[in-house]
Amino acid sequence: MTAGPAPGRAADRVPTIFFGSGSFAVPILDALAADRRLDLVAVVSAPDRPAGRDRALTPTPVALRARSLGLPLLQPAHVRASDAIAEIGALAPELGVLADYGQIIPRTLLDLPPRGILNVHPSLLPRHRGATPIAATISEGDERAGVTIIRMDDGIDTGPIVVRQSWPLTGSERAPALQEQAAREGAALVTRTLESWLAGTSAAIPQTPLGATLTRPFRREDARLDVSRPAVQLERQVRAQQPWPGSFVETHAGRMAVLAASTAPADPEDSPGMLVPHDDRLALTTADGRLVLDELQLAGRRALAGDEFLRGQPQLAGASVVAAALAGSPR
Repeated sequence: MTAGPAPGRAADRVPTIFFGSGSFAVPILDALAADRRLDLVAVVSAPDRPAGRDRALTPTPVALRARSLGLPLLQPAHVRASDAIAEIGALAPELGVLADYGQIIPRTLLDLPPRGILNVHPSLLPRHRGATPIAATISEGDERAGVTIIRMDDGIDTGPIVVRQSWPLTGSERAPALQEQAAREGAALVTRTLESWLAGTSAAIPQTPLGATLTRPFRREDARLDVSRPAVQLERQVRAQQPWPGSFVETHAGRMAVLAASTAPADPEDSPGMLVPHDDRLALTTADGRLVLDELQLAGRRALAGDEFLRGQPQLAGASVVAAALAGSPR
């Protein structure tokens, strides 16, 4: 005699567990929750953490969305812990999907769903594996962005590729907008891919090491603009590292965040590390070209367009930026 489905579980739907934390994962969760082929038995997300000036406990974007959808929510501090593995195992998922979760999934859980765990990653793997693929796509000047779905293995985004989708970049994208587009593309792609994956007709092709790169989480000091690099690279950094860690230079008037920038050719007398007048704005001289500062913000002040900023801080024209060794530890 064959046992029936677990109480409350639809017999014709695939029991599925979703792992996600960040905002990139929210549209993907929405797509899975709306998919009538799936029964979302749980959403696994990072625990609520203190945030803001008052350090109030704040849920991850995925946890917030799961609660609003009325989905079962698990928030283990460590998904490798034996009690977390036991709780997830008791749900007997047949399929897992992961996006922007933030923890490494142990082999015990990778092997749990018979249909595997699919990872929706916002880059064209094997390029830009790891923690900051959106930023790397912009900062490296890639001509195309993309989303890849892999079947997860023990490595960091090294599993075999199920499907990839790409689109051209204009060279003006900022990280928040590119992440939103990648999330939409990823949600649509996973919905299209599930039909063949659940039918067992999708092939997962091993990744080649050719062209593989690995990104890492940002540190606060990564925000410092290094004037020994060309202006074109610094302009990409400004777009890539929004909203965090951002981009800044240290001046004798204080730390100056660069919120928007463009590039211009150097003048013959330029030497790297100076703030010079450029049209009605300031520009930062670099090893190759000028970084024109289009939107700026001094610490504790409001953001200003470049022309308004220069009118309020004319003494910075002709000043030099403070080198990292002189500026001391990051604030």
